[in-house]
Amino acid sequence: MTRAYRVALVDDEQLVRAGLRLVLEGDPALTVVGEASDGREALDLVARTDPDVVLMDIRMPHMNGIAATERLLAANAERTVIILTTFDTDEFMYEALRRGARGFLLKDMPPRELVDAVRRAAEGERMLSQSALSWLIGEATGPNARGVVGPQLDSLTGRERDIAIGVAKGLSNAEIAAELFVSVTTVKTHVGRILDKLGADNRVQIANAVNGAPGRGSRE
Repeated sequence: MTRAYRVALVDDEQLVRAGLRLVLEGDPALTVVGEASDGREALDLVARTDPDVVLMDIRMPHMNGIAATERLLAANAERTVIILTTFDTDEFMYEALRRGARGFLLKDMPPRELVDAVRRAAEGERMLSQSALSWLIGEATGPNARGVVGPQLDSLTGRERDIAIGVAKGLSNAEIAAELFVSVTTVKTHVGRILDKLGADNRVQIANAVNGAPGRGSRE
């Protein structure tokens, strides 16, 4: 039997919350346990309902999504908070992830993709929309890059380096699998090992390591 996951919605627009509820509750594995219109309300909502996933807007009155995320994770570091916003190049994106958010998704993503992303986040995956991932890689590796992970690719096997390069290109696990003629499960397994070996928390940090390291692309 598929496990049911509890979701809390935090957004200052009632119409957005109503649309999200309609989409998410169309999946039998997801139940919306409550809604909040700002960060302050979110703290109370989460304390009362203990959701598996919190979908959090960034720009809200009284307390924004970044501050609310930080407060929620200070109380429970295992909490899963996903930032959901209209802007795929939001200047607060990097900060939200730095404060502990486990993903960044766009409100205009297809409903089926949103449902899938929420379920995967509830199961422990980090979730980034493709456009958000591309933007964050640019932030991490551009001329004003924020240093995150040093060049440590020597610890990776040849196959792991190939997959790390795919991550740095902004490719999804499925796209990397197709390019390297392996299964998506194999890619996921290797990504987990790469994160562990680099001491990284997310795919952006893998990209930063790749773009700062020499000798890419060797194979086992």
